[in-house]
Amino acid sequence: MKRPDARLERLLASLAILIISLISLGNVLVRYLTGGSFAFTEEFSVFLLVVLTFAGASVALRRNGHIRIGLLERALPAAGRQALILFQGGCGVVVLGLITWYGARMTWQELQWGSLSPGLGLPQWWYLGWLPLLSGLMLLRQLQQTRDRLRGRLEDES
Repeated sequence: MKRPDARLERLLASLAILIISLISLGNVLVRYLTGGSFAFTEEFSVFLLVVLTFAGASVALRRNGHIRIGLLERALPAAGRQALILFQGGCGVVVLGLITWYGARMTWQELQWGSLSPGLGLPQWWYLGWLPLLSGLMLLRQLQQTRDRLRGRLEDES
């Protein structure tokens, strides 16, 4: 059976970790050679770390790799297991839906207010816009995972 995949999120996570590594390496070299450092590295690194976190969590969702205690699921009869999977999926959808909704509202407010980032003075919404996008992708992956678990396509770790 082919493992489910989240190719877009894997690509985003790979790019984020690559760019973080290059920025950090460049900053270390510049600091070593000149005694100074690049001002933008911390702001970009924090932003990319958030992208990496959300993208990685989305991949884990799609692959059924998030930590949970399966003891109760395995102990329940089939109907009870289905109800528990629906409950778990519903809770995930609610939480991710709220993050997506409020993240989009916050991004829109930052765009309207014209807020700038403290380090480089870039528009704050450039950074915040990724929150609703990535949490929306996680929401999609949550729905896919719940569907696949209900159909018995994803095996739990024993």
